[in-house]
Amino acid sequence: MTEITTRAERRKLATRQALVRAGQQLIAEGRTDVPVLTITQVADVGMGSFYNHFQTKDELYRAAVDEALELQGLVLDAWTRDLDDPAEAFIRSFRMVGRLHRLQPRLSRVLLSRGPALAMSDHGLAPRARRDLEHARDAGRFRFPDLESVLVIVAGATLMLGQAIHDRPDQDDAEMVDRVAEDLLRLLGLSDDEAAELAHQLLPPIEPAFGD
Repeated sequence: MTEITTRAERRKLATRQALVRAGQQLIAEGRTDVPVLTITQVADVGMGSFYNHFQTKDELYRAAVDEALELQGLVLDAWTRDLDDPAEAFIRSFRMVGRLHRLQPRLSRVLLSRGPALAMSDHGLAPRARRDLEHARDAGRFRFPDLESVLVIVAGATLMLGQAIHDRPDQDDAEMVDRVAEDLLRLLGLSDDEAAELAHQLLPPIEPAFGD
């Protein structure tokens, strides 16, 4: 009985994941106004399966964004786990998220679709940026008078970078991201030399973290 239940649970989870991926794809394509039938066709599941997991399309799209944010957050944690300096952890996260706009365009478009709301999200970059900024300020690494104002600047830079990278496919995205990262570090109180050093450090491999 346990094996049968486990198989059923696995199938149910696989169906939900297929629906969430379909939701992410449709968000990335700007096609959120499609009927539920289209969503289930993209997910390659039966029409009735949708309502076993979600009551409305809006509920599915919220789950699609939340899961994309959670994936982003988990990878950011893994990328910065080896760092003791909160200033370095903050700017490494910023630089790697900037590179994801080019490496993972669908994920990027899912996140950009919610724009400014991401700055207040409990998932993904926002809470980690808040944590690292607070730690860096408390450790004397950053100097800024108001955390909320700094978070607005960081969120704006992240979103505008993403849009610029999509709009300019021939632009060197890494160079663009690192220039903005260097400016952010100067704004947060680091010297020109240290800002340049931290903003151009060698990064760990990014591509394997997300697979396909």
